[in-house]
Amino acid sequence: MPIVKNVSRAVSQLLQSSGCGCGISIVPVRCIGVSPRQVASDASFHSVSFSESDHPRVLITGGLGQLGVGLAKLLRKHFGKNNVILSDIRKPADNVFYSGPFIYADILDYKNLREIVVNNRITWLFHYSALLSAVGEANVPLARAVNITGLHNVLDIAAEHNLRLFVPSTIGAFGPTSPRDPTPDLCIQRPRTIYGVSKVHAELMGEYYHYRYGLDFRCLRYPGIISADSQPGGGTTDYAVQIFHDAIKTGKFQCNLKPDTRLPMMYIDDCLKATLEVMEAPAEALSMRTYNISAMSFTPEELAQEVQKHIPELQVTYNVDEVRQAIADSWPMNFDDRNARRDWGWKHDYDLPELVTTMFSFLGSDSRIAQAN
Repeated sequence: MPIVKNVSRAVSQLLQSSGCGCGISIVPVRCIGVSPRQVASDASFHSVSFSESDHPRVLITGGLGQLGVGLAKLLRKHFGKNNVILSDIRKPADNVFYSGPFIYADILDYKNLREIVVNNRITWLFHYSALLSAVGEANVPLARAVNITGLHNVLDIAAEHNLRLFVPSTIGAFGPTSPRDPTPDLCIQRPRTIYGVSKVHAELMGEYYHYRYGLDFRCLRYPGIISADSQPGGGTTDYAVQIFHDAIKTGKFQCNLKPDTRLPMMYIDDCLKATLEVMEAPAEALSMRTYNISAMSFTPEELAQEVQKHIPELQVTYNVDEVRQAIADSWPMNFDDRNARRDWGWKHDYDLPELVTTMFSFLGSDSRIAQAN
């Protein structure tokens, strides 16, 4: 009996304090690590899944770029204003700030991003934070941090909290050894830009997390996106936006690609529609996790000719940027998007004539034409 009492006393003392000075609790503790591989198999997270609520709770990272604001507007129409949170590390314009929830979110700050997801009960995450092709080549270390390290943070958080994750890819995910006309969903991908390399990395990591951890990862390879709502942001296909601004303001446009450089393009409304459609598609309808999508394919010369139907006096010259031209020459000329059209019913609305007419209707070409006349 004295031995039992001594053991009991020793255990009691041990439970109160340890030799290292750390308190020991007999209450079970669930530890959540920074990676899904460190999450206990029996852990349960307090997050509302899409099936448990009327609408998803959405977070958009990098939301002040070309696509984020438009996507937020579209999603708020479908799911309600307060269910869609736009985020970025820049200060938004007043019209963006007052149009719906906006918060500061740095994708390189893992803890802050995780707190946002937990505190706002996020169920869908659209990850748009990235440095584009030409900008990325000018600052490779920053592109590597934002496009790759930031992606890893998002993947871990999405897997840990059972999010449906969308990460856009691009025509830049292909390289000079890829088939270019057309480019299928599955083929050789050996891009030669940090932007392209990071996008291939995102595609493969997303698929890996899907098969390894069950992450609901979805990805679309965007062609060049044309929008009247945003200024060019350093991409190789930005000429297709700049031409409209220059045509209206000065009547002169200098293109930084060769006139016969053919690339797949898409009007922003088609791009946003495809993004929502693939996110809403039943998981069993998806035969793959990354799809090509396309609408049209044209050259700078063909675009200029279509623009001149609206502004005949437009003067177009060519001053080729060798960096951008080399990038464009390694990209697809046409996208094969048959799998997207078959699996979840993708169908574009805008061809080249509709694109040009719509751009001018938004940018106010009537005043320019009136002045010319």
